[in-house]
Amino acid sequence: MRNVILLSGCQALSMSGSVMVFAVVALAGAMLAPSPELATLPLGIHFVSMMAATIPASLLMGRLGRRIGFSVGQAIGLCGAVLSVWALLTGSFWGFVAAAAPIGVHNGFFQYLRFAAADVASPAFRPKAISWVMAGGIVAGFLGPELAKRTADLFAPVLFAGPYAVLAGLCLLNIITLQAVRIPRPPQLARHETGRRLGEIGIQPTFVVAALSAMIGYGVMNLVMVATPLAMVGCGFAFSDSTEIIRWHVLGMFVPSFFTGGLIRRYGVLRIIATGAVLLAVSLACNLAGTAFVNFWVGLVLLGIGWNFMFIGGTTLLSEAHASEERAKAQALNDFLVFSTTAVTSFASGAVQSALGWQAVNALSLVPVVLAFGAVLWLARRRRPAAA
Repeated sequence: MRNVILLSGCQALSMSGSVMVFAVVALAGAMLAPSPELATLPLGIHFVSMMAATIPASLLMGRLGRRIGFSVGQAIGLCGAVLSVWALLTGSFWGFVAAAAPIGVHNGFFQYLRFAAADVASPAFRPKAISWVMAGGIVAGFLGPELAKRTADLFAPVLFAGPYAVLAGLCLLNIITLQAVRIPRPPQLARHETGRRLGEIGIQPTFVVAALSAMIGYGVMNLVMVATPLAMVGCGFAFSDSTEIIRWHVLGMFVPSFFTGGLIRRYGVLRIIATGAVLLAVSLACNLAGTAFVNFWVGLVLLGIGWNFMFIGGTTLLSEAHASEERAKAQALNDFLVFSTTAVTSFASGAVQSALGWQAVNALSLVPVVLAFGAVLWLARRRRPAAA
């Protein structure tokens, strides 16, 4: 329980910084970019770096332990935050793009906080442990947008350098907090190549649906969320309006974490993933229905809840697809696939929003949501004869 509480605190600090960056990065990119199509390039680099870090981060933690691995990730994030401040103060777009890389690596490391909770929990408590750590993001829902709003002009007349200075402070605070975490080092057996080959793990139906659920849940959420500040500014809303929408979106992402684990235990993980896909579809329909403030608000809240069900559900389902000695490589493959998807959607978001508009962003997102729903039904039917 102590470790779960500390990991939840680390999640709160890490997600606060992440939400704060998401609230300003596209706008900062648009301010510095030589053309509008490049506005989300820094965010794309952010996710490419996150994707690239997933496998090394998992393997490093598998050998040296979670605490050391998380501390390394936070130190890298601190360096990226400082570099971002410099780039914004000097007006260097390409410096800002370069700074996105270490921040992405930092995010790649802290994504494993949910797996760390699963590692220390009993099978019965595991869904709740994952949910409680993810619930640390509720703090981020309040703190992240508020920090972005209050520090955007901290270095006036230069905008958006303040949030990155705050990010450096959050990384430092996280490093201090992590020193109190006491997760046992992996046993000697698990530090070496054991268990099935990665290809064997990856072709299991359970692994496929677990990874697909997290990939589509995260990818669709990211595609729509990244485009939201640009779409709202384009519709005449103020920066404070977009940060308010992001605040409610993040609350939608993490408030359900208090009961998602209980819902999974009661109704089953596949039903919860399917419900998440339905909620994403309703969210997209709401966004397609209009561009009033209420459409953005309802659409982004439902987008967050749908992500929560699909992401936590996928993470829980993944634990059924590997043995303990296969944990590091299975988690690494899963997160590599998930953050490859988010990297693609980050690059695509600005281009689609600029070329085709907000309606196209949401209409195109319906296709993978339907695919995810179909995949869950397929796995449920495969399992039914086995259960009979």
